Amino acid sequence: MKLNELRDNAGAAKKQRRVARGPGSGKGKTAGRGIKGQKSRSGVALGGYEGGQMPLYRRLPKRGFSKPNRKEFAVINLGLIEKFAALGKLDLSAELNEDALVAAGLTSHKRDGIRILNKGEIKSAVKLNVTGASSAAIEAIKAAGGSITVKAEAAAE
Repeated sequence: MKLNELRDNAGAAKKQRRVARGPGSGKGKTAGRGIKGQKSRSGVALGGYEGGQMPLYRRLPKRGFSKPNRKEFAVINLGLIEKFAALGKLDLSAELNEDALVAAGLTSHKRDGIRILNKGEIKSAVKLNVTGASSAAIEAIKAAGGSITVKAEAAAE
C-alpha cells in the first residue's frame, strides 16, 4: 500500500453540497434559499424574534433555581460491585476506597465523591469507605457481613 492509494471507507465521508456554483450544480442562482424575503438575505437572525411582539420566552415566568455549588456524586450500585468482584476486578480482602473503585473501572471519575445505592444484590462481605450511601445500601452491606464507612460531611447534608 502506498500513500496515493489511501482512501476513506465507503460512505465514511459524505461529499458536501457546493451551493451557488452555477445552474448545472442543481443549487445555483438562489442557492436553495428561494426568492426574496428575509431568509434569503445575509446577516439574518431570526431566533426567537416575533416581529416586535413580546417573545414567548419573555412572556413566560421564570421557574426554579440551579444551585451553583451543588454536589454531584458518581453513583455505584451494589449489584455492580458484586459483578466486578465475581470477575476478579475487585480485591474484597482489602478495604475499598473511592480511588480503588475508580481504578477497577466501576466509574470513570468520582466527581464530588462516590455514593452507593441499593440496586442489585450483594452476597460478598465488602469493606467500603465512600462519601455517601443510601440507608438501604448500608443495611444490605451489613446483612452480607460487610462494613461501610461514610464520610462525615456527606452524612451531615
